[in-house]
This record gives sequence, structure tokens and C-alpha cells, in this order.
Amino acid sequence: MTNVVNSLDDEDADKQSGASRASPYDALNQQIIRHLQSDGRMSFRSIAEILDVSEGTVRNRVAWMKEAGVLTIVAVVDPTAMQYRTDAMLGIKVAPGWSPAKVAERLGVHPEVVYALWVSGRYDLLVEVVFDSYDDLTNFLTVHCYSESDISSIEIMTGLVMYKNQFLLKRDFN
Repeated sequence: MTNVVNSLDDEDADKQSGASRASPYDALNQQIIRHLQSDGRMSFRSIAEILDVSEGTVRNRVAWMKEAGVLTIVAVVDPTAMQYRTDAMLGIKVAPGWSPAKVAERLGVHPEVVYALWVSGRYDLLVEVVFDSYDDLTNFLTVHCYSESDISSIEIMTGLVMYKNQFLLKRDFN
């Protein structure tokens, strides 16, 4: 069994501040997150046995992280298995007088937008969208991009073949 150095048991947890108990930088929390990333349905008991802590400690840590907005447990569909008919990356130049954050916020409310990143360089925003058809992509571009004054230009790069889409957290906590 892996023993977490300086891990807290249920009694010691009450002595620690609420913010640190939910911290993604805490060693125990990092290990709990890794196990849940591997299998989001893994029981608290199983995680506790592996980490050599009590089940209550794992349950409390997960609850604190969820309450703090650090952790959300959801089912994730592998995008490479979905094979969307239309996948595109939009390189967007924001119009003068508008902020990239506002444009990203406006576009981000649409479920077809799966990724929005403010970038440096040629574009202001990179926005990934997925659709079931080219008609849906065309409609999205017409209604939400070309007809809006906050976008000065857009380059559409449609996907041809998806080789990899790493949808899990890319950063290791160590």
C-alpha cells in the first residue's frame, strides 16, 4: 500500500483550514484526484485502502474539493470514439473595442463550442467546435460569427482525421 506522507486522518482534518483541505496542491488530494481520473466510479473505500487512509478521509476530501469547485466528477466520452462528422478549429481575430474574454464568453454558452483559448500570435482566440453536419457548422458560423460585430475576421480549419484528443487533465500535479 502507498502511504501518503503527512496525510491527515479524520480527526486531524478538522484542525486544517478549509482552503487547504480542498487544495489541489495537497499531496493526498492529488493522489485521490489521480485515482478518480483513472476511474471516476472507484469507491472511497478502495481509494482509502490504496492510500492507507480512512474511508472517511477520502469522502471528506472529495466533498471539500467539490464544494470548493476544485473537483467535479462527470462521465467523459472519448472524442476519438465519437467521430463527429464536422470538427473545426476557429482562429478568431477580435474586433477593435471588444475583448477576447467577452467574445469567448458569448461563444462559450453554445454546447457546440468545446474549447476556447485566448492566445498570442496570429489570432486572439482559438475556438474548437463540433457538429453533426457541415450544415450545422455553416449555420453556427453565419449566426454566431459572421453576423456579430465583435469578430473582425475568422479562419476556419476543419478537421480531416482525429488522431488524438487528450481529454483528461494534461498537467501532472508533481
